[in-house]
Amino acid sequence: MRILVVGTGGVGSAFAAIAQRRDFYERIVLADLDPSRPQAVVDGLGEHDRFGSAGVDASDEDAIVRLIEDVKADAVLNATDPRFNPQIFDACLRARVTYLDMAMTLSEPHPTRPHEETHVKLGDYQFAQDENWRQEGLLALVGIGIEPGAADVFARHAADELFSEIDEVGIRDGSNLVVEGYEFAPTFSIWTTIEECLNPPVIWEKGHGWYTTEPFSEPEVFDFPEGIGPVECVNVEHEEVLLVPRWIDCRRVTFKYGLGREFIEVLRTLHKLGLDSKQPVRVRDVDVAPRDVVAATLPDPMTLGDRMFGKTCAGTLVTGTGKDGRPRKTYLYHVVDNEWSMREYGSQAVVWQTAINPVVALELLDEGAWSGTGVLGPEAFPPQPFLDKLAEYGSPHGVLELEP
Repeated sequence: MRILVVGTGGVGSAFAAIAQRRDFYERIVLADLDPSRPQAVVDGLGEHDRFGSAGVDASDEDAIVRLIEDVKADAVLNATDPRFNPQIFDACLRARVTYLDMAMTLSEPHPTRPHEETHVKLGDYQFAQDENWRQEGLLALVGIGIEPGAADVFARHAADELFSEIDEVGIRDGSNLVVEGYEFAPTFSIWTTIEECLNPPVIWEKGHGWYTTEPFSEPEVFDFPEGIGPVECVNVEHEEVLLVPRWIDCRRVTFKYGLGREFIEVLRTLHKLGLDSKQPVRVRDVDVAPRDVVAATLPDPMTLGDRMFGKTCAGTLVTGTGKDGRPRKTYLYHVVDNEWSMREYGSQAVVWQTAINPVVALELLDEGAWSGTGVLGPEAFPPQPFLDKLAEYGSPHGVLELEP
């Protein structure tokens, strides 16, 4: 298998470090707008026979097609932020290669009822082209990071093996990570964080479908495992709510993120000042999007690993009726300690936890353990091979039984 990775920020770089220890691929080419970035990653890996670098503009569909053809890629991993998804997604269909991403195409709020009704949902652009991919016999595997991604696999595993009926699939994400030396330093892309946290959160209910609520609504305290402890979580827009109901029979799907009071207030302030906007404004003789300015002024998350301490947890809280007919409440989770990921891979915990999942998925596709055509989420595939691979990679998941 020959793989093209578009985007060499924190996740793209961590993907390369994890993949280097596997032997299922022939060659991986890393590409970015600034070709010096992927070249630096390749030089750091020290394996120029299995890894290569290239320059590409992720907004230029034709250029992506040419690069796919030049490197003779079998699969493309989109490791950019989701504003470039349409171009990379469409380029893969044109070039007839497998497509993977870790975040789906962006949503657009309802013009008059943004906190009640959906309008353009996450992934709508991609799912609208499902038939085109099926007709070509090609696979687009969307949302195969940690959340969405492994969390969706956990939901499918729970539905298949642990529950006879599911009331709610609730993704719960929290950490006790701290970054020393900064007053405010997000551990993941601030551009993407602003997008998902300030957009109206989506909830799905059987008989009602998808609907929206206000950002940061329905706060609850969730006690995360492995020493992280209680963290207040709030509703956030996320892909699992758009993916899980397509393949898993349940009554409700939610996503709640442990942001913390300070982080929420910063995001609210950015919104009040218009600094979350993606629309360019004129500043003297330059057009610049305020959100891009915010991203440029904050530290790059991929450089924060040696200043970070603590653990991050991503997981799926499932409630319903167990296989024995009794009420059941189970949290299936994945925890990464930043000290471990930095020591073993040189990658901070949040990006490492995201990056391992597309490596696993690509290996399963190469082996034939996962296969399919069309636009599919992780729930569409058998979960056990994925869970076995996580353990094989030295990254096992945990299962916590809670009082129903």
